[in-house]
Amino acid sequence: MDCSVSKALFVYSDTYSGYSLGDTHPMKLIRLKLTHDLARACNLLDGEGVCIADAPSVEGELLRRVHDPEYLKVLEASNDGHSHPAASRFGLGSADCPIIPGIWDFSILSAGASAQCAQGLNGVGASVAFNIAGGLHHALANRASGFCYLNDPAVAIRWLLEHGRRVAYIDIDAHHGDGVQWLFYDTDRVLTISLHETGQFLFPGTGFEHETGRGAGQGYAVNVPLLPYTDDEVFCWAFDEVVPPFIEAFQPDCIVSQLGCDAFRDDPLTDLDLTTNGFCHMVQSMKELASGHWVTLGGGGYRVNTVARAWTLAWGIMLGRDVSDEIPEAFIAEIQRSGVMESFPEFRCVTKLRDQPYRSPEVSHCRSQAERVVDRLLKEVLPQVKSVSSVAPPELPHR
Repeated sequence: MDCSVSKALFVYSDTYSGYSLGDTHPMKLIRLKLTHDLARACNLLDGEGVCIADAPSVEGELLRRVHDPEYLKVLEASNDGHSHPAASRFGLGSADCPIIPGIWDFSILSAGASAQCAQGLNGVGASVAFNIAGGLHHALANRASGFCYLNDPAVAIRWLLEHGRRVAYIDIDAHHGDGVQWLFYDTDRVLTISLHETGQFLFPGTGFEHETGRGAGQGYAVNVPLLPYTDDEVFCWAFDEVVPPFIEAFQPDCIVSQLGCDAFRDDPLTDLDLTTNGFCHMVQSMKELASGHWVTLGGGGYRVNTVARAWTLAWGIMLGRDVSDEIPEAFIAEIQRSGVMESFPEFRCVTKLRDQPYRSPEVSHCRSQAERVVDRLLKEVLPQVKSVSSVAPPELPHR
């Protein structure tokens, strides 16, 4: 499709549905097809200014600017589904990051799609670009981690840095965006902000408020750890108190957002109580803060109907379109016909895109913790953030 006049870029590949991390793995890649199909049924993948682009494989040189070459060789050698002798040294072959046929192919598509989103801001003049297969924020420079093999957010950020941009990265996944944070921990050209369930109780066990950067990057890592059962009210309050003032102080050229859906109250792996109401509030806020320079990525989310609904609503916000609350009958008929509803019976209970409002019984306790963290960040970390000039991109450490 010709994207030369598009303002909104949706990067996707039909081949995503051909990959699987295994029947028992929590990350169900079918959520990508379901999101695409639901957005299409809601008439969000057509119309003036919208481009649906095929995900390309990421360029090797760009990938090597983020990941250790030896790790990349072992990951690529594992593409046939057989374990490489050095696999375990790089986090491959674990329950979280199994070696499955096509793992290299899928990973370079996901990373390539995020790079294309970044390039779309420059090349076709898009104001927003969305890669639902991206947001795999746990991958380290030399290690797979937490269902993530290649760190596609870092790939997109790296490309933007090398084209003179300063980047703010905002992550609302339930899990701390550790891989992205560590890759840019020493630079003042990337501001990382992560709101997540506290590492006291949840993988990866990092993301505490005292993690604020190092060297030139001191003050440019911002973490808001939230207690279990944090709901829309407290999550959005913390977001509104922290994100806008840090963005205002930093003055980024563009924003990269990770829109993980595992902070939702029905997610089986986490303990937060977000709904689509709070999620959409934060997506709308990010849109306003980005001012037409916005790369958006997927992320976690282990209840597939929630992921499909949330990302469809998010794409509607990106387009500035009102989306009916009714899940289209054509979509329901298709998932019945294809057997998806039988495999994921939670779809039988959902007829609306949006959740009902929910207030956690732990709201007071969660608010007290959030207030303590926010107060420290605003008093001690925010004054360190400056609007710095775009200079040479930092060399990335191989952690």
